[in-house]
Amino acid sequence: MEATEFKLSRKPRATVEITLDDGRIITGKRGAPLGKFLELVQEEGKALIVGGICDWNLRELTFPINRDAHVTPLSMETEDGARIYRRSLTFLLEVAFTRCFPGANLAIDHSVSSGGYYCQVEGLPEFGSADLDLLKKTMLALVKEDVPFIRKTVPLEEAIAYFKKNGEYDKVQLLKYRSRPDLVLYSVGEVRNYHHGYMVPSSSYLKWFDLLLVGNAFILRFPQRGTPSMITPMTDYPTLVKTFQEYGSWLNKLGIPSVGALNDAIQAGHTDEVILVSEAFHEMQVSEIAEAIFQRRDKVGVILIAGPSSSGKTTFSKRLSIQLLARGINPYALEMDNFFFDREKTPLGMDGKPDFEALSALNLDRLNHDVRALLAGEEVLLPHYNFITGLNEDGKVARLEKDTMIVIEGIHGLNPGLFPSLPQENTFRVYASCLTQLNLDRHNRISTTDTRMLRRIVRDARDRGYNAEVTIGRFEAVRRGEKEHIFPYQENADAIFNSALAYELGALKPLVEPLLRQVPFSTPEYIEAKRLLKFLEWFLPMSDEYVPNNSILREFIGGSALTHFNLW
Repeated sequence: MEATEFKLSRKPRATVEITLDDGRIITGKRGAPLGKFLELVQEEGKALIVGGICDWNLRELTFPINRDAHVTPLSMETEDGARIYRRSLTFLLEVAFTRCFPGANLAIDHSVSSGGYYCQVEGLPEFGSADLDLLKKTMLALVKEDVPFIRKTVPLEEAIAYFKKNGEYDKVQLLKYRSRPDLVLYSVGEVRNYHHGYMVPSSSYLKWFDLLLVGNAFILRFPQRGTPSMITPMTDYPTLVKTFQEYGSWLNKLGIPSVGALNDAIQAGHTDEVILVSEAFHEMQVSEIAEAIFQRRDKVGVILIAGPSSSGKTTFSKRLSIQLLARGINPYALEMDNFFFDREKTPLGMDGKPDFEALSALNLDRLNHDVRALLAGEEVLLPHYNFITGLNEDGKVARLEKDTMIVIEGIHGLNPGLFPSLPQENTFRVYASCLTQLNLDRHNRISTTDTRMLRRIVRDARDRGYNAEVTIGRFEAVRRGEKEHIFPYQENADAIFNSALAYELGALKPLVEPLLRQVPFSTPEYIEAKRLLKFLEWFLPMSDEYVPNNSILREFIGGSALTHFNLW
């Protein structure tokens, strides 16, 4: 009888294997951290590996590998890798700030499109360049020292007691609604904190950052995904900063500066009040923009509306039109899509498919000619783009009546190349986006992108028949288009409409959670769905009973009175 290689053993192998996406296999000691395995595939000059996906679960580099696994390394060029790096960098900032300014408070607010977080300082008479230099030097010293970020799961009561002792009552307020009995804390010396997600093992990973003073505040700069080992030039965004600050001030006046305060209001039965006041804030914004347009009615002939996906542009356009009508101005909607070239002339994207998001996909000569003719009171035969045949055909004949303004909604609305021959004073540009200032607490911000994705998941499932897996899978391409065609031009806006609603994540939660739970395991979208589900755990659910039927939120959850509302 031939000897067989099979044998029975009571002892596990001393080694384990991880298999990479390209088929390579790394063998290492059982129980060794993931980072030790991935050191072998970290190439010189390539983006830093900061985490990994082990058998379809996101893992830190400190995660022990106790069995054979399939692993996808995550570098700073990936979305999850970028989140790990930025999250870790904010913790490094918190540690350095605590050491430099004991007794003062740091608040990490909104993100900036060129790569950074706007940070505010509280509890100091002033914060200037000398203070910023000290803070940066302390951060650099910590990076050089290679301080480990120690991860520990503690009972929830212990975490609450720690934050209460430190006077961090926004965290105490939030944690009292946590349904899990424990909490993961990261620590460096005397500083302990929780963060919504994973971290790098130590401070030496955080080599790329900068601090930029802005008034009495500053911006924590970090690399963007496309340039993971450098800090790109900073662009000014004063209009956007002002919008964020106004919304933050309004939230404080409303008494809901953080998610813990929102949960308090829901728990106390004040949902209707929060909704009504939030909606009143929206209506005030729309009315102010309409009034600004009205004041320029002798010059303005074209209203341009642009903004990223799921910002509520459609509902905003209709509510703005109603306000304009109340002021005696007739809105006329001109669809930008009808000015596409024939498909055979459409430029191709990197994937070889027609790129309808490119500005060059539009017949700008025809668009500019027709708009000028309409403004001059001429009769115009407008084009119509047939998406089935891919051909541009004759559309309807139009002539504008007196006191009429053209309203155009589209991704290129803020791009000066859209109407190069039209004097700027003849246009009014509006940037619509979901610019939330409601954060979990002063150290854990809520991504406006996450809010927009949750809106879109609910709408796509209800209106388009897409499941959450499809929506999540497509969102990366959507974001690439936004970064290229929308965000670079947001400061060109004459006005910004902030479509964020203080209460919306509580209202979206019961609708979006079942959709996220249906995303299949062992798919790339599963990891993102799992992250969003954990994020939503921080919110108490609320009924949409009191959400008005003209609310921006109704565009996504259904029941909008404006769905079939057209005045043109």
